[in-house]
Amino acid sequence: QVQLVESGGGLVQSGGSLRLSCVASRSILSMYQMGWYRQAPGKQRELAALINSGGSTNYADSTKGRFTISRDNAKNTVYLQMNSLKAEDTGVYYCRGIGLQGDYWGQGTQVTVSS
Repeated sequence: QVQLVESGGGLVQSGGSLRLSCVASRSILSMYQMGWYRQAPGKQRELAALINSGGSTNYADSTKGRFTISRDNAKNTVYLQMNSLKAEDTGVYYCRGIGLQGDYWGQGTQVTVSS
């Protein structure tokens, strides 16, 4: 059983930055892939960024160049650095981890970008 807990969301002005954190209850080295997903009001959940076990990253077209996903294995933590935020980045951001034991999701953290 793995628990994922997100933090770092909040209210920020357009053009500003936030850093989200996701802390896992066990080593993230056991995860094939970890990622950040987001769900805007009235829309379906979508991928924001992924990082695999080898450190390779992938980004949605809408986040590439502005967001950076990273991890700290010693702290069992994955981060999402979000820069140059836009109003359309507003939504609930969820941490996801995929490993041998299953597919795990965090509770989500709200990000609101004011225009």
